[in-house]
Amino acid sequence: MPQYRIALYHSDDDPSVETEAIRIEKASERRRKDNSRMRTPSKTMKRAIWIMAPVLAISIGLLVPNAAAQPDPYPKMAPVDQYLMEENAEIQLARSAAPDSISRDATILVLRRQGYETAVEGKNGFVCMVGRGWTGMFDWPEFWSPKVKAADCLNPQAARSIMPIVSLRARMVMAGRSKEEMVSAVKTAFEKKQLPSLESGAMDYMMSKSSYLTDQGGHNVPHVMFYTRDENAEDWGSGAAGSPIMSSPYWFISQKEESQRKGLPPILVFLVMVADWSDGTPAIEHHD
Repeated sequence: MPQYRIALYHSDDDPSVETEAIRIEKASERRRKDNSRMRTPSKTMKRAIWIMAPVLAISIGLLVPNAAAQPDPYPKMAPVDQYLMEENAEIQLARSAAPDSISRDATILVLRRQGYETAVEGKNGFVCMVGRGWTGMFDWPEFWSPKVKAADCLNPQAARSIMPIVSLRARMVMAGRSKEEMVSAVKTAFEKKQLPSLESGAMDYMMSKSSYLTDQGGHNVPHVMFYTRDENAEDWGSGAAGSPIMSSPYWFISQKEESQRKGLPPILVFLVMVADWSDGTPAIEHHD
């Protein structure tokens, strides 16, 4: 969802990204050997670099701190029509974010010209939708990309406390507002208590094999995300050697955007890659 947002930039003069990817591949292989009783990624992990590239981007602020300063491939908003989808296709993609046991009874939202609207009423409290680039971090280089179509299925806590932020952003975009106006509107809404505080336990399934999350790498990877008010990623072991957990700030990639973050509640997003797509098929097929 609020896509963090998978954006990994490989640069010849910044070998740290490749080095980090190799480190994580080796750590992943060790976990595979040490956890033979677990279902987790024995097949997936041996080719971890391919599938981990977009996941690594979740911690882009740690791996490539200057990424937000790189040339912007999408410097301005695309025509509104390019963000819209055929409605049945959008419903199908939204449902594919989570296993059918969850998404079949979820509320389904679709993006229309006024913003996100309910297409299917659910009954289990989950809300599935398709995020666009502008639901991600405000300084993400693919923020205005019309190609990003990211299936999300939010649990009830996230539906109540994250989805209102996404809905506000969508209304602003559909009205042709700038990124700066969006940031200002979100800050004002929090100041006036028009947006709720983040609920404990908020999380999000992003397991659709049909999502397009980024121009980078394989464009997609199945994962789940947890939204927290924590301020120290180390409390989760994020980024530690051998840890499957990565993290990213919710609002901005760059740690230099202190003035921009003022007035926005701290939200730290933790991401965990999973081995299968929502339909149960392996995320990657391994051949010896």
